[in-house]
Amino acid sequence: MPKRALSPESRSAPQGASDVTHKRQKPAPAFEPVKVASADAAAAVDRHPPLPQLLKAVREGVQKPLKGTCIVYWMRMADIRITDNKALSLAASAARHSDLPLVAVFVISPQDYIAHDRSARRIDFTLRNLALLKESFSQLHVPFHVVSHEPRKDIPKFLLSFLKDIKCNEIYANIEYEVDELRRDIQLCELANPQGIKASFVHNKCIVEPGAIIKKDGGSYAVYSPYQKAWIKLVDEEQGQYLCKYSSPEPNDKSIRKDERFAHIFDTPVPEDVQDFTLGDVDSAKMAEVWPAGENAANEILQRFLRTKARAAGLGAVNPLASGAEKSVKNSRIQNYELDRDRADKDTTSRLSLYLSSGVLSPRECIRAAMKLSGNDHVDGNRQSGIGRWIQEIAWRDFYTSVLASFPRVSMGRPFLEKYASVVWENHQSPGETNSKNTAHRDSEALKRWKSGTTGVPIVDATMRCIQEMGWVHNRLRMITAMFLVKDLMIDWRVGERYFMEQLIDGDLASNNGGWQWCASTGVDPCPYFRIFNPYSQSSKADPTGNFIRHWVPELRKLKGQDLHRPSPSAADKFGYPRAIVDHEKSRERALRRYKNPGQK
Repeated sequence: MPKRALSPESRSAPQGASDVTHKRQKPAPAFEPVKVASADAAAAVDRHPPLPQLLKAVREGVQKPLKGTCIVYWMRMADIRITDNKALSLAASAARHSDLPLVAVFVISPQDYIAHDRSARRIDFTLRNLALLKESFSQLHVPFHVVSHEPRKDIPKFLLSFLKDIKCNEIYANIEYEVDELRRDIQLCELANPQGIKASFVHNKCIVEPGAIIKKDGGSYAVYSPYQKAWIKLVDEEQGQYLCKYSSPEPNDKSIRKDERFAHIFDTPVPEDVQDFTLGDVDSAKMAEVWPAGENAANEILQRFLRTKARAAGLGAVNPLASGAEKSVKNSRIQNYELDRDRADKDTTSRLSLYLSSGVLSPRECIRAAMKLSGNDHVDGNRQSGIGRWIQEIAWRDFYTSVLASFPRVSMGRPFLEKYASVVWENHQSPGETNSKNTAHRDSEALKRWKSGTTGVPIVDATMRCIQEMGWVHNRLRMITAMFLVKDLMIDWRVGERYFMEQLIDGDLASNNGGWQWCASTGVDPCPYFRIFNPYSQSSKADPTGNFIRHWVPELRKLKGQDLHRPSPSAADKFGYPRAIVDHEKSRERALRRYKNPGQK
């Protein structure tokens, strides 16, 4: 793909903590959002969550605007695709009905990337996809305006100014469920209404939207199992609603290319990068190889998961579409998913998390494709089958998004269970002490070793090195490594949550927060505080062959059996590997004591 031109408007956010793959170009802008809200502020938002307010604003807004010159679709970070995209489909339908052209816009918002700790890798992946979409929209004669803007608080005014300039009276977008984004969209509705502009925000990220599954008392589920059962039942019974495929837009008349209001948009470039989110050349090439952009690539990766066997060659930072995959519907990765999903020593998982979190792939397509493979016209929720187990994982994604929308406190740096807010953490920068991301110099030695993959615990170090190299790692290993940070090192889960978002290419606030709070026993449906993973026994289960550890911790490649998973001090010294940073048994007792008595050391 040719290099994209760098937009002079592009501004940037501080990059992640890694000093290996990223390079800083200029000082960070003076934007320091609050990372941890007060307990009172979080409780107030929980009492009046913004999602119902947005839906109310949409219902009460302009419904029949005067005819303008076009219909605008506003693309977001989590819906960067054309196929099976609800808001885009609705916008295109409205355009056809009104005999107007369709226009698309994407706003690059560096301050939002700072606020959500976006990784430079994720921004690079987004820009690569936007460049492909620019070409796809152009083939449909649809102007696609990719523009940078800050401050983020002015985005609603900025967009309405854009609509006014092109004389548009209708805008469509898919809902983002984070607190700040919901508030932004509420503001846009409030500003659009007196101007006679119709603003439509619709659900698209999930298969089942937040609020559709509730308990008998009318509240939202905070436990996964009953939610998942209701989810399977609802999706199966209402397939027409939840698994439908939204139509793609039809081409505009090519005369739009000569319309002075839109012609220049066809020629505006997608920025090559966003300042301070720029990848180094080596990392950029690696991400392009390991995470190919585009809807075609995403669908091919899905088909590989459904129809090819797992292979050891798929381990590590390699192209998921590399040749050599052995086709087998009977013994494909999804068919064996129930048995092999926790294995990290070969490519047993789908590698689709990035494509789902960025919206390059529709989650509805995942379910439809799995059902087609099974030949079953029912949604399989059987945890004993590979397909059923994988569908349950997609339900987990909806569950955590529902939690984010129903209990906004979790996106405000607060524990869901406030009783654990006073747990005493070890020496490191506290999330409450500073709003700045530039705090690496304040990391404790233990935190530095965790980040760099030198804790002396092989499975933890292999995991962290994998993250550094490819911006991704198997979910089971995320859990092991997260619990090690929180309960063995007693470092605040919010520090780990933030670091993962800064490093992972597939970072999603809802799922990342849900996973970290589960490990820290502070979230919805958490593991009990006294459940503390033994990293060595977990290592044997997740990496029974030892291939994952040998790949990422090559200094231990000559060790075998349990010695590989838990090297003795003499073996560590012999191979130049650090001794374990903590004694797990002693650390476990410390964690039990502090969780049992929050506030006590």
